[in-house]
Amino acid sequence: MRSSFFAISKSEFILYLREPSAFFFTLIFPLLMLLLFASMWGNDPFPDQVFGYVDFSVPAFMGLVMVTSFIMSFTTSMAAYREKGILKRFRAAPVAPFSILSGHLSAIFAVTVAGVILLLLAGILFFDLKFFGNFFEFVFVFLLSSAAVAATGFIPASLAPTARSGEVIANIMYFPMIFLSGAALPQSMLPDLLKNISLAFPLTHAIRLMQGVWLGGHLWDYPMHLMVLAGFILAGLFVSVKYFKWE
Repeated sequence: MRSSFFAISKSEFILYLREPSAFFFTLIFPLLMLLLFASMWGNDPFPDQVFGYVDFSVPAFMGLVMVTSFIMSFTTSMAAYREKGILKRFRAAPVAPFSILSGHLSAIFAVTVAGVILLLLAGILFFDLKFFGNFFEFVFVFLLSSAAVAATGFIPASLAPTARSGEVIANIMYFPMIFLSGAALPQSMLPDLLKNISLAFPLTHAIRLMQGVWLGGHLWDYPMHLMVLAGFILAGLFVSVKYFKWE
């Protein structure tokens, strides 16, 4: 089982990097967003604060990497596998379903980590990126946030019958999330109505939690965001276990 898991993870990782659009939007697009806005606004501390725009925004761009990986890429790739009958053949193979699905997710998570590393390197090398929080707490909230976004992506990935339908569903989820959650633009620019609507998205809670811990907060300061993200994980697992379609 372990060898199957690693073999599937490796092959999916290589296939992901060979897909130009997935490679660009996961690894390059968030980096370009950071470079563009940081070159405009710099990283000088805000008034009465010790952190600047880049310090505040890097966790948000991490969220952008997550949602691109786990919702756009994962949903469309699983739907394409279902349409082409690949999932059906996987199911008939002497490989545990858990190895297939977890291997696919781990490959996408590896790409997500690569995208985050690029953001951190750019922030440190060009904009004096600073970290004010506890390293282990931030790793925990990053993993929790990744799991919540992945679980949300698993819902349409479990049900979309074709690659086209998967792409449509992914786009419907993706664009409101990135523009309302604070991933692309600061939420302070949004009216209160849109801020309230954004609370329905896991990415909003993930970004607020990661920003808070990055800037010096602690886990116990954000109980609502922790509970909401845990709820999205449970909901995603429930739907995927109960309704996942192999064909």
